[in-house]
Amino acid sequence: MTDLDQHVVVPADARDALDAAKGQYRPSDRRARRGWDRPGIRIAGGLLLPILIIAAWQISTTSGMVESYRLPTPASVFAAGAELAEGGALYTHIAISVQRVLLGFAIGSVIGLAAAGIVGLSRLGDILLSPTLAAIRAVPSLAWVPLLILWMQIGESSKVTLIAIGAFFPVYTTVASALRHVDPQLVEAGRSFSLRGWSLFRTVQLPAVVPSVVAGLRLALAQAWLFLVAAELIASSMGLGFLLTDSQSNGRVDRIILSIILLALLGTITNGVLALVEKYLLRRWA
Repeated sequence: MTDLDQHVVVPADARDALDAAKGQYRPSDRRARRGWDRPGIRIAGGLLLPILIIAAWQISTTSGMVESYRLPTPASVFAAGAELAEGGALYTHIAISVQRVLLGFAIGSVIGLAAAGIVGLSRLGDILLSPTLAAIRAVPSLAWVPLLILWMQIGESSKVTLIAIGAFFPVYTTVASALRHVDPQLVEAGRSFSLRGWSLFRTVQLPAVVPSVVAGLRLALAQAWLFLVAAELIASSMGLGFLLTDSQSNGRVDRIILSIILLALLGTITNGVLALVEKYLLRRWA
C-alpha cells in the first residue's frame, strides 16, 4: 500500500488533532469535553459557587459570627428589595441605571471603533492620536467628575459622558491593536486579487479582527457598569449608584448589599446578551 492509498482522518478540534498527531487521540476524551460544554452543566456549575456563598452568608449571620448591623441576613436583604419594589422605586432605580449604561456604552463603543480604525489602519493616525489617548486613558474616572459638572452641569449628559469615556478605551485599545497585527500575508493576498480600500477591509481585515471587536465590546460593557457608580455620584437622585450612596448615609447596609447584588446581576445579564451577539458575529464573519 502506497502513501497515496492511506487515508488519515484528522479530528476537527485542534486539541484532538494534536492528540491524533501524537497517536494519543481517544474519542472518549472528546465526548467528555463536549459533556462539560453542555449548557445545563455550565449553568449548574456557574450557580454552585453563588449558592455556597449564600449558604456561608446565612450561617455566619444567623449563628452570630458576624453582627447583624455589619452584615444583615439574606432574608433582610430580600425584604429591603421587596420594600423598595412595593412603591416602584426599585424598578425606577434599575431602569435609569440600565438606560445610562446602554447609552454610554453605545456612544463610547462607536467612537472607540472609529478611533481604533484610524489608529489601526493609518500610520499617521497612530502617530498623531496614540500618545494623547494613552495619556487620557491614565486619568482616573473620578477625576473627570468635577470637570464634567462644570461643563455639562448635573443633568444626564454628564453622567452618560462619563460612562462613554469608560466604554471608549477597552474598544479602542483592543481593536486598534488587532488591526495593527493583522497578518500581512493576508493583506497581500487580498491585494493580489485587486482588493483595495473598503473592499480589502470588508473582505480581509474585518473578519480577522471580529473576535477582538467582540472582546473589546464585552470589556467596554463591563467598564460601563464600573463607571456607572462614579457617574451617579454627580448629584444624582435616582439610580443604583445613588441608592448605594444614599444607603451609606442612612446606615442601611441591607440596601447597600442589595445594590451590589443588583449591579452584579445586571452586569451578568447584559454580558450574556452580548455573548449571544458574539456567537452570531463569529459565525457570520470569523
